[in-house]
Amino acid sequence: QVQLVESGGGLVQPRGSLRLSCAASGLTVSSYRMSWYRQAPGKERESVAIKRIDGRTSYADSVLGRFPIARDNAKNTVYLQMNNVKSSKTAVYSCYGEAGGTNYWGRGTQVTVSS
Repeated sequence: QVQLVESGGGLVQPRGSLRLSCAASGLTVSSYRMSWYRQAPGKERESVAIKRIDGRTSYADSVLGRFPIARDNAKNTVYLQMNNVKSSKTAVYSCYGEAGGTNYWGRGTQVTVSS
């Protein structure tokens, strides 16, 4: 049974930092294209960061340079380091893994940006 379990969400002040984790079981993160998505209240879900199997990364323009995605193969975990968080970006952040037409979602972790 495949599980993606996010953690690390919570309350963060504008311009603050937070690190999200996505711990995988039942799949190997280095064999999947792993992504972080977010969905703000009343808005569509959007891709934030992608870590490909070959290690290459892609980012949404809105987070480029601030939200690096990383993968720890030994821990089978993917991270999203959120730096200089914007005040308007309260959202549920979800982990997504895809390979060969198979995909899995985590349940998400809430990130609330507020002073």
